[in-house]
Amino acid sequence: MANVLGTDKQISIIAALAEGSSIRAIERMTGVLRDTIMRLGVRVGQQCTAMMDARLRDLPCTRLEVESLHVRGVPVTEKFQGKTVWDGVVEVFELVEHETTTKVYAWTHETDDSANPTCHVTVLHLGPVNSPETAVRAAIIQEYRNAEAAEA
Repeated sequence: MANVLGTDKQISIIAALAEGSSIRAIERMTGVLRDTIMRLGVRVGQQCTAMMDARLRDLPCTRLEVESLHVRGVPVTEKFQGKTVWDGVVEVFELVEHETTTKVYAWTHETDDSANPTCHVTVLHLGPVNSPETAVRAAIIQEYRNAEAAEA
């Protein structure tokens, strides 16, 4: 008959790992061998990966967190029918190990909404968006479409 760790012992080991305890410290606290602790950690990690792969699909993500490096600020003035519709500095960032692009453009601008007076805008360097100028144009078009949809 194989030795099987009880559920309470497994829970205490995984909790200690999650808290950042070393494997040797957990061995001392629980009396469970290091190899067993490592096998349990691997098995739980594999099961978590399988569960997340199965359940976390088609999520409506609105935030993106990746490593980035600030490259430069680019002054952009966008005019429409002879009038300035946007004037500011677009910050360019290089993204590290992003799946689909290597850059993102970001800036802020004031709004007419007193509850949210500042709007933070980020646009990925994808498709027709290949410069700070086209990022601003894409954002202006999207804001216009959102405003039209809100009025309808």
